Amino acid sequence: MSPQLGQQARPGGAGLRGGPAAALLPRVRAALGPAQLVALTVLLVCVPLGNQDVTAAVHVTPADVGSLLLVAVTLPLALWRRTRFLARPTALLFAGVLLAVGIATAASRDPHESLSGFVRFVQIFVIVPAAVLCAVRDRRDLRLALTAFATAALIEGAVGVEQYLTGTGASFAGGDSRAVGTFGAQDVMAMSVVVSFGLLAALGLSLEARRERRRRPAAWWGLAAASLAVPLALSFSRGSWIATAVAATLMLALTDIRMLLRGTVVVTAAAVVLLGGLTAAGVVGNGSAGGEGSVTARLTSIGQVTGAADHSVTDRYDLWTTAGRIWREHPLTGVGPKEFPFYRDAHAPLRLSSGSDTGGAGAGYAKEPLLSPHNMYMLVLSEQGLIGITAFLALLLGTALGAWRTPVVVGLLVWQLVDFLYADIGGTTTVLISVVLGLCASAIARGGLLAIPGPRSAPTLREASL
Repeated sequence: MSPQLGQQARPGGAGLRGGPAAALLPRVRAALGPAQLVALTVLLVCVPLGNQDVTAAVHVTPADVGSLLLVAVTLPLALWRRTRFLARPTALLFAGVLLAVGIATAASRDPHESLSGFVRFVQIFVIVPAAVLCAVRDRRDLRLALTAFATAALIEGAVGVEQYLTGTGASFAGGDSRAVGTFGAQDVMAMSVVVSFGLLAALGLSLEARRERRRRPAAWWGLAAASLAVPLALSFSRGSWIATAVAATLMLALTDIRMLLRGTVVVTAAAVVLLGGLTAAGVVGNGSAGGEGSVTARLTSIGQVTGAADHSVTDRYDLWTTAGRIWREHPLTGVGPKEFPFYRDAHAPLRLSSGSDTGGAGAGYAKEPLLSPHNMYMLVLSEQGLIGITAFLALLLGTALGAWRTPVVVGLLVWQLVDFLYADIGGTTTVLISVVLGLCASAIARGGLLAIPGPRSAPTLREASL
């Protein structure tokens, strides 16, 4: 029997291999691939949650669900394929964090109470970053993740600007003008985090397109980054302003020092014009005029760290002092994850507030308890001791230094390193930390694959294998 007759005797075989279903299958796999799940996790941060009980031990957000789906799809496949990143130094950094938080949990006053803190810490700093490391395999995957960051920022930024203009934002200085996006008054810092990451991602995409001489994408991404400066300003988050300025400066310095110098002049001029316009808009009557409520006054207050510092600043100082006192009594292993609130009152200065006032953005007045020192380094030091802070700093600094050839991911991580000086994990945007850490780890594991190419170098499209 000839081959032709043999094929005709099985009419369904060739049809299945070359039919519409077979052609659609690769597209479905691509749409549900690991890199797409990374982007989905970032975008799910924008899903509104309404008012939450901030004192609850566990908060599960849509972004958390997306990250767990990413883990379920990515890590088993990586283990089955025996992906070689498992033997790299980055894996040792993750293992060090896992071991340190495990020791702190075992030594806790109440290991059962600390168990939820252990799971959350491992999720954010070990498991999800490892999944992102496996998922982001080349510069195309990296672009997809950065695009998701920028898209989420544009969505939240648009909502935030509308809140400012209509006076429907979070309560701030006697008005309801603070831009908080879809996150509500009990998570006032979340929008500034998303917008900051999106601004840096858009700046990185613009720099990459410029180095590859793709002028139109470079211009569009540059415009997106510039536009995100407006909602970032309207968030009234001094910490996010500082962290964004530091990270953007580093990215430009690593990419093009001449552009950094030119950009400094342009940004300074634009900031003067923008602050003048926002101050005038505040005087019109949107709730942000006068005293501490204006963007100008908020910017000026950055330098008032002593003496005339506002109550939020003095509360942070007192919380840091409290964390230091707790650590001195438990120097090696700390008091255990989630145990800071239990020890706080016995070690806090008498002037420390019982909580911070929140309201607006569709929610009534509420007092949010101070459950952490608002400094990630002090939180880890007090709850995990010297063992924990050593492993934690090794992970953060090791990944930041190892990924220096990819300025955009280094910029994102440096933003987080600076922000950790006056903030810690918690809230809807926590999972974004995992994505950023995973992007840095991927840049290390794949050498220069994710690096922004020089003007004469051709971009690498796809790594042959993991």
